[in-house]
Amino acid sequence: MPKAERRITLETARRLAVTRQHLSGPVLPGTAEGMKELLRDLRCLQLDPISVLARTHELVLFSRLGAFDRSVFESLRWDERWLFEYLAHAASMVLTEDFPLHRWTMRQFTTGRDELPSWGLTGVAWEQRARAWIAENDALRRHVLSTIRRQGPVPSRALEDLSTESWRSSGWTHERNVSRMLDLLWLSGRILVAGRTGNQKFWDLAERVLPAWTPRRGMTERAVVRRAAQLSLRGLGVARTGEIRRHFTRNRYPGLNEVLAALKREGAVVPVTVIQSDGTALAGPWLIHAEDLPMVERLEAGEWQPRTTVLSPFDNLVCDRARTERLFGFWYRIEIYVPPPDRQYGYYVLPVLHGDRLVGRIDPVFDRKARRLRVNAVHAEPDMEAERSAGAATGQAVRDLAAWLGARDVTYEGTVPAVWARALRS
Repeated sequence: MPKAERRITLETARRLAVTRQHLSGPVLPGTAEGMKELLRDLRCLQLDPISVLARTHELVLFSRLGAFDRSVFESLRWDERWLFEYLAHAASMVLTEDFPLHRWTMRQFTTGRDELPSWGLTGVAWEQRARAWIAENDALRRHVLSTIRRQGPVPSRALEDLSTESWRSSGWTHERNVSRMLDLLWLSGRILVAGRTGNQKFWDLAERVLPAWTPRRGMTERAVVRRAAQLSLRGLGVARTGEIRRHFTRNRYPGLNEVLAALKREGAVVPVTVIQSDGTALAGPWLIHAEDLPMVERLEAGEWQPRTTVLSPFDNLVCDRARTERLFGFWYRIEIYVPPPDRQYGYYVLPVLHGDRLVGRIDPVFDRKARRLRVNAVHAEPDMEAERSAGAATGQAVRDLAAWLGARDVTYEGTVPAVWARALRS
């Protein structure tokens, strides 16, 4: 008789997801070793040029470490080269120790296996066009590589546009031929970002960017997917197959169903049913890594240390918007490209995590000149508007953010839930 599938409550599922993201429990130290422990569970930090408050990767670290010392992280990044920039679920900082996983992606893009959307975000047609464009502009490719080899690290402005065929796009990359070539050589692993000044990247040959200790062992496709799928699942805590596929090395999991089936047979991955408060099952099937079962048991026994913090729009916990809505009942979209009159919540809105619930969102701006954190609006989820304790905890999280940013004060200048209004300032 087949063994009955394990059942966990939705509350436990949420708490497992939050705990695996280091958003509950004791805060890790902001030392290099503490950051490494954190990053080995996150596996990637998304990059984004917007800095309304701070860079998104810094906000992700702040949400987990509190007021960490940026210089410790920058040393880890640039001096130790413990991280490098490559593609995860988006352009990200990834672990140098994961280089064999990412080198597999680099090779797929280079060799052009058309049955596999190798970097997974744009699909086969785009990749075919990109490879054709590189071939048409071989003079530009050779110029970029030879200049970087002689003079690197170099910014894009140091390179001449020797293209014979311009890159066509309806977006910002249209006719930005040097930048496009740099991006494509980056995807193929020929060059990497060696440094930055603001948003300006400095490029160098990959072999001069990566440290001598970089693991360079070859991995089969099956081994890559097996390893990446387990890292993805462990980062999520509990997940459906599609969520595993969209996390970490997004959409680059060929044969994922077969790999997960093998892991289930081996007992490395365990199917579970997630039960909602009304007794019905949340649409699955759901999976948990076997190494996280002891954590599930501790959570079920009541070992739970909640925190309240704000999250970057690109935080690893909420970067999969469909999963965020499915697991946490929280609809979230970033509205930076939405015209101001059409925005529902604001420009750069941060979700508020309160324990195992996403209870609201804030629309903050840091006025660096006045050293003031201005909160343009606070929105509570409908079932949390009357929860004064959630408002008070949100207020403390905002003050913690302000202190880390170096703000002298916090002002609330727009919509605030009535019950939260005084609690936010208490």
